[in-house]
Amino acid sequence: MPTVGAETRGPAAAEGIMRAVVRALQWGLDRMLSVGYGVVYDAIFERFPPYQNLQAEVLELVEKSAPDAPRRDVHVLDVGCGPGNFTFVLAEAGFSTIGLEAYGALVELAREKRRAKRLANLAFRHGELAEGAGGRDGSFDVVVSIHGLYVHPEPLTLLREARRVLKPGGCAVFVNPTRHVGHWSTFRDIKNRDGLRAAMASLLWLVPNSIFEIARKRIGPHYWDEHEFATNLKAAGLTVLGTRRTFLNGASVLVWARRDVEAS
Repeated sequence: MPTVGAETRGPAAAEGIMRAVVRALQWGLDRMLSVGYGVVYDAIFERFPPYQNLQAEVLELVEKSAPDAPRRDVHVLDVGCGPGNFTFVLAEAGFSTIGLEAYGALVELAREKRRAKRLANLAFRHGELAEGAGGRDGSFDVVVSIHGLYVHPEPLTLLREARRVLKPGGCAVFVNPTRHVGHWSTFRDIKNRDGLRAAMASLLWLVPNSIFEIARKRIGPHYWDEHEFATNLKAAGLTVLGTRRTFLNGASVLVWARRDVEAS
């Protein structure tokens, strides 16, 4: 005569198998999207002038954040680093850099590229800054976050964690969209301003970005203008040093901020 445990064991086992299958499918989809994102981003990063301009702007502010220290002694955290393209720029400029990324498949890609480049001053870490993965208090001289806040489920927590891991007097560089980037409206605006060739080049970013926007988990988006950004940074305990519009037709705002030294 079957026991109650035996009667329920079959459905429970089947449910466990189904959960394992779903997790495996989710992992496979995440891996596929992450690899696709990494490959496409590699191509965009090298060929898309707005990215090159943004890279130069952010690097300039990182350099200004610790002008008197040897670069190897300046510790930089790149939050939401993706496949690590900008993280490599920081390390190749001489800074001791850690790339932090919540998607494990992207961390794997970044680590593969790091091994090929053999950069001793660079490491990649799998984790979420808002959950404490940034490490000890006051670990970094500079924190960088490029286009990561607007899709983060808790952007204010991320800002507070950025302040926590900064040394007193350390600086942060944030880039975040101020609005949705309409694909055809942006194409039209660039065409009218810079000509058809520049507009066609913009599709290199606009089309893949639209695909990944559709595929990603729906969070936010959190679009902040200069005033809202400054308000949120102040609430997190950071002081704004400067702001400027950047990227496609000024679609994003770049903010340079500092963790002030507490009075003794």
